[in-house]
Amino acid sequence: MRVNVIPLLLLLWASPSWAEQELALYPGTVHTRIGEDLLIGGQPHRIAYFTTKDSLVKVARYFHGFWTKQGYPVVVNGDLQREAVVSAFFTREGLQRAVVLRTHLGKTVGFTVLKDLWLYEKPASAGNSPFIQVEGALFSADVGSRDEAGGSRHRTQVVERSLDAVRQELTSRFTAAGYALVRESGGRLDGRRTLVLEYARGAEQVLTTLVELEPSRVAVSQAWVGTDRPDGMPNAEAVRQAREDALRAGQGREGTP
Repeated sequence: MRVNVIPLLLLLWASPSWAEQELALYPGTVHTRIGEDLLIGGQPHRIAYFTTKDSLVKVARYFHGFWTKQGYPVVVNGDLQREAVVSAFFTREGLQRAVVLRTHLGKTVGFTVLKDLWLYEKPASAGNSPFIQVEGALFSADVGSRDEAGGSRHRTQVVERSLDAVRQELTSRFTAAGYALVRESGGRLDGRRTLVLEYARGAEQVLTTLVELEPSRVAVSQAWVGTDRPDGMPNAEAVRQAREDALRAGQGREGTP
């Protein structure tokens, strides 16, 4: 059997390069990671955010100068007043570094991004996806992350239907898929109807939030969380039970003469 080893060699060469890369930092600020390694559009991403009192222009100039001095191609987009994006392309490593900047309440908010341009993971097929695909979606985007405890996925959609119709479809399809409704709550946010549905199936949990944008247009946000624990217990539930056991043990010791 003849095997083409070139793709395998490229994968082995690219993987350590990705693992060793760190996010770009802005001096004098604290960067907070958003998740672990995220999968956006089938490509690995790392994202962190920071805030600073420095102006947006000053921050953009720093990253532009820093990457330019290293000899990388740099592109700047935006009005450089309210928003800006500075991107650098590390062609040898197959990576893109970028910082997305916004002004908010007198401060500059930055999101630093590291994107792998070579690696690609085919999104899960409709049959393997943990989400309910709502009919009539005008827009849909998936984000996934994974760590030692398990994995999580997020899907955002804009649907051209009423909130009640979307809720009815989700309820019937979740039930058919073997999920049980744990909690349902509704209310209003900035005058718009909202609805939160929480479903569970074994070690899986799906939290769905519906926001009525217009009478016939709804934003749907679904968050799925799974676990790799041998007992199949979601981590949040495991932590809760561990705390209760510790509390009962402490009370038992107090009552012992």
